[in-house]
Amino acid sequence: MSAYVRKPGWFTVHVLNRAVAWLTGRGIDVRGSRVLAVRGHRSGEWRTAPVHVLTVDGERYLVAPRGHVQWTHNMRAAGGGELRLGRTVEVFTATEVADDDKAPLLRAYLSRWNAEVGTFFKGVGPGSSDEELRRAAPDHPVFRITGTA
Repeated sequence: MSAYVRKPGWFTVHVLNRAVAWLTGRGIDVRGSRVLAVRGHRSGEWRTAPVHVLTVDGERYLVAPRGHVQWTHNMRAAGGGELRLGRTVEVFTATEVADDDKAPLLRAYLSRWNAEVGTFFKGVGPGSSDEELRRAAPDHPVFRITGTA
């Protein structure tokens, strides 16, 4: 597993993420946005982060564009969490996708949200070859989610 992490900038943390979380918390879907809530792997306390839910062939996924960040570590430990949109809470389980299976998912994710997250993929984009996407795959955790609520 790669140790790649791209820390979000000040604008992302203090303006963009907060704005998306605020809107999503009030029930406004911003291009597939949800507030992810997952228990901390050490503290056991709920931690939240804005995410986009990717749907491919009827399956749903969470992609970590910034790499192996806190929510990905927590997700591995917890095996699931909650997706929140306003007052609607969906409990889900999560299974991490193997690196070899990520190329079409990363392509779909970048096709939809490249303008927002493309900078975190080190030059890989929706038009990249499968080989290029496979090289980037270890740096970007992907979880298949299955609702239980």
